[in-house]
Amino acid sequence: MSGDIQQAIDELIQRFGDRTSRNPDILAQHGRDESFHQPAPPDLVVFPTTTEEVRDIVMICVEHQTPIIPFGVGTSLEGHVAALSGGVCIDLSQMNRVLEVNADDMDVRVEAGVTRKQLNDELRHTGLFFPVDPGADATLGGMVATGASGTNAVRYGTMRDNVLGLTAVMASGEIIRTGGRARKSSSGYDLTRLLCGSEGTLGIITEVQLRCYGQPEARSAAVCAFQTLNGAVDSVIEIIQAGIPIARVELLDELQIKAVNQYSNLDYAESPTLFFEFHGTEASVIEQSEQVKEISTDHGGGEFRWSLKAEEQNALWQARHDAYYAAMALRPGCSGWPTDVCVPISRLTECILETRTDVDESGILAPIVGHVGDGNFHLLLLIDTNDPAEVENATALNARLVERALAMGGTCTGEHGIGYGKLPFMVKEHGKSLEVMHAIKQALDPNNLLNPGKVIPY
Repeated sequence: MSGDIQQAIDELIQRFGDRTSRNPDILAQHGRDESFHQPAPPDLVVFPTTTEEVRDIVMICVEHQTPIIPFGVGTSLEGHVAALSGGVCIDLSQMNRVLEVNADDMDVRVEAGVTRKQLNDELRHTGLFFPVDPGADATLGGMVATGASGTNAVRYGTMRDNVLGLTAVMASGEIIRTGGRARKSSSGYDLTRLLCGSEGTLGIITEVQLRCYGQPEARSAAVCAFQTLNGAVDSVIEIIQAGIPIARVELLDELQIKAVNQYSNLDYAESPTLFFEFHGTEASVIEQSEQVKEISTDHGGGEFRWSLKAEEQNALWQARHDAYYAAMALRPGCSGWPTDVCVPISRLTECILETRTDVDESGILAPIVGHVGDGNFHLLLLIDTNDPAEVENATALNARLVERALAMGGTCTGEHGIGYGKLPFMVKEHGKSLEVMHAIKQALDPNNLLNPGKVIPY
């Protein structure tokens, strides 16, 4: 640890007292996320409760040239929170107040540490809900920082589509507010979306203004097993091309269904399967479901198993959200390496089938799941990290997956973000535009103190 970092630590402990921690277990917790990637603990964790306190932390760190890593609840998947250069972790979890609920305008303002489940609990009595659902009960600040998405994105969009404005502390210590409450604006540069997905490398998000939606009059969910993987994916493509406003459509291959059955005590057929959810009026939900059932039947889909009660639907989607842990149970003692790509919807079947073949030929156990309604799917590579040959095999498989997606006009990540895990693919995907990203980073964080080593090679 350099003398400068030690001076910053001493000043922060003096300023924030028992809202700092150097406990080794706390440091270790804040240096790791849910990913496969090597963790790296910070030198100190600070727990601010206001935007002004975040500013004070940043000013002290900047004075002593100390790296700063923001932290929500640590559910990210590409090493986003690893303190690769040491430094100070700012844990925003105590900034967890819902500041405004504007029911008539269908928007809210929250502090960065509010989680999505907490927000929806507070919105329930208003008839509104916030739809972006990555599965984990992540903080909304973290979801903005990573540009999160999830099962509802096919109908309601991603975080980028649902953030109206932000409050952020910049590397200069300045507090800025971007956007507003209007549903559209053509005024100036779009700093809101610049910060959304920047993973704490351009500023530290402390408040978020979000758009909400009316709770649908009716919901129904269904599970449909298919004879083949390509039949399941082709069904999704036709459903999207037909313009059916489906709320969710999730793919689980036969291996993932086996895992879900065992983990969640379910009895679905061990075949490629789609989970559907429909939102709307009673009549529109019936119409959507009949259209989807007809398309699915044409592609080898079996009977629809319907879930009409809220508790049944919650159990269904909880099983989907538990897919990571279910898959991990297929190989006890292994490590899980979750990775994702996204391709144009017309190339989705081709990409998934080629990936399935590649996985089978590699010998690696790796279920496929996906938010396939927007061309996004995931692999969970189950590997023994103590076996160098197996790690090398998995690394090569992941690289081939990304290369395949990029060759099809896709991206190296649809929702996990870059962190430091996907850094090797940024030049290939972005080319000369990466120089513009460097220029923005240099302008906003000239000393490279905000979450260094993430998002762009520096």
